[in-house]
Amino acid sequence: MTDTEFEITAELVQDLLRDQHPDLADRPVRLGARGWDNQMWRLGDDLAVRLPWATQAADALLRKEHAWLPVLAPRLPLQVPVPQRLGDPSERFPRPWIVTTWVPGTPADHALATDAVEAADTLAAFLTALHQPAPDGAPMGGDRGGPLGDRAEQFAQQLASATELGLVPDPDAVRAVWDDAAAAPEWTGPPLWLHGDLHPANLVTTDGTFCGVIDFGDLCAGDPACDLSAAWLLLPDGAADRFHDACQPTPDRATLRRARGWAVMRALTGILIGDAGIHGRPGGKPTWGPPAHTALSRLVATARR
Repeated sequence: MTDTEFEITAELVQDLLRDQHPDLADRPVRLGARGWDNQMWRLGDDLAVRLPWATQAADALLRKEHAWLPVLAPRLPLQVPVPQRLGDPSERFPRPWIVTTWVPGTPADHALATDAVEAADTLAAFLTALHQPAPDGAPMGGDRGGPLGDRAEQFAQQLASATELGLVPDPDAVRAVWDDAAAAPEWTGPPLWLHGDLHPANLVTTDGTFCGVIDFGDLCAGDPACDLSAAWLLLPDGAADRFHDACQPTPDRATLRRARGWAVMRALTGILIGDAGIHGRPGGKPTWGPPAHTALSRLVATARR
């Protein structure tokens, strides 16, 4: 993360709207959330303004969402933040920004899904609808939907950091899960559309199940195992098998092995970000820790399945 050079306020958001989208400028503006890449400001009851603030990559991610998400959104069974307007860089704010629909609900890192059957079926239906062959010109996965083996160095660094901090009680067991996943055959099917970043802060819940998916900045085409890792990170205990059975087509054994590797990496990321939040380090989010620890425990406990 990098420090933002511009303070984002409600007044700035209103000024930007007044300059470029004056028909929206009279709506009330209030802070919604400060995310990893963007700040999100509520715009009335049904819209939101997202502005990059903490990473240099955020500009390209917002433009990607604006280009592709309106194409995908109509076929998705959960609410997603559909881009409505694009804001151009200006003297007031020298970076692009977007206006999207607002997705109501509570982020899953604050309110976990608790209805195992409904949550598994809902997540499976969403990924079944999303995981379709991507067209020529779609953004490729790279570090999200590419070969798992390409992430070996990152995994080793994460595991070492978490172990040094005393956050992983059995690093050898975690490494065994990763080694099995990395040894699985690679994806040979067509590149499929992926969300690319399915962790608890990017799903929203209501009444114990999922009602929306947010933050499509890592939208890409690649190996579906990247998204299928969500089963261990998002679902209640005992729901993973139902989720896998409900996905269409049913994932093969090699894909599920790779998905476990992606899940281990996401769990370690969440554990480190959660610990940083507890201790007040930059980029930390304390709510990311508990679901990540739970996911890692599940993965280790089912290592021989």
